[in-house]
Amino acid sequence: MERDELAGWLRLAMTPGVGPTAARRLLAAFGLPRQVFEQSIDALASVGSAAQVQALCREPPGWAQQVETTWAWLQAGDPAAPRRLLTLADAGYPPSLLQTEDPPLLLYLQGLPLVQWPRAIAVVGSRNPTPQGAINARLFARSFAQAGLAVVSGLALGVDGAAHEGALEGAPAGALATIAVVGTGLDRVYPRRHLDLAHRIAGRGLLVSEYPLGTRPLRENFPRRNRIIAALGEGTLVVEAALQSGSLITARLAAEQGREVFAIPGSIHSPQARGCHELLRQGAKLVETAQDVLEELAPQPPAPPASAPEPAAEPGREPLLLRAMGFDPVGLDALIARTGTGAADLQAQLLELELAGQVARLPGGLFQRVERS
Repeated sequence: MERDELAGWLRLAMTPGVGPTAARRLLAAFGLPRQVFEQSIDALASVGSAAQVQALCREPPGWAQQVETTWAWLQAGDPAAPRRLLTLADAGYPPSLLQTEDPPLLLYLQGLPLVQWPRAIAVVGSRNPTPQGAINARLFARSFAQAGLAVVSGLALGVDGAAHEGALEGAPAGALATIAVVGTGLDRVYPRRHLDLAHRIAGRGLLVSEYPLGTRPLRENFPRRNRIIAALGEGTLVVEAALQSGSLITARLAAEQGREVFAIPGSIHSPQARGCHELLRQGAKLVETAQDVLEELAPQPPAPPASAPEPAAEPGREPLLLRAMGFDPVGLDALIARTGTGAADLQAQLLELELAGQVARLPGGLFQRVERS
């Protein structure tokens, strides 16, 4: 992209009152942004409102500085993880996103070069998952990556981060492992504790944003970016979610775009499971294993797994305490009643299992069994 072309696209994107829908009408009527700004007031008025025409005739606040900042950012990219700016007019714009009702005018990218957008699945869920929920997100994502699907998520804490990590673990060398769609400019990382994760994604996957450089983590941006997450995946898997959550927004958008929605069921006592249960009531597909999802999407050809799966434990070999726990959160009194073991001995066993990674300690004096990877 030449500098003048970049300036035209940024000016159109930054013009107050001219959103993506109005911008698409202008582009359809007059061509590229440079041609839009060459039009007379009367010509512009035939397409836009009076307020939009007035805004188009003035340079947007901060536009010249944004051109400088973006141009410098593009030139400073690492050749191994190049920085790009895709416009609606680019042949490389993701086709699945182009077919949505509100595709972004611009997409900022940083990461592996693309010949074409990969087959992918979105994995989303709670920012505060249960220990088992985080493990499920990582293991499902790892299996998807091993099968040749890129994993799309939002770089948030909790399920998103676990999904990105799992995809990085499972993807074959050289494959695009995961796509992180963020709610800030790509010159920022939010949350900051995912800075290292973002760098690793840029090296083996792709960071994507519709927001200009310098955009801070504004609350309203995160629900909006969910439409991109939904569009880039052939389906959306919700691992854990509360009833009021961004994950359910992503699932709804995926369904509206004609894509599959999958949900993992959980304990009836867990608030993080209620969103998934609501999705199941609405017709989402219940899944218990990654293979359930893969069979629906039927990726071809599947990549061989990075390592052979561990054999399942024999039912009679696991500790009595684990069998008594089940998979729902449970308190110490209930475990005493189920096992007939004294509190001191039970606490010692729980600590041993916790150190072995087989039990997680939850708030409120509860314990939960977790599956190890």
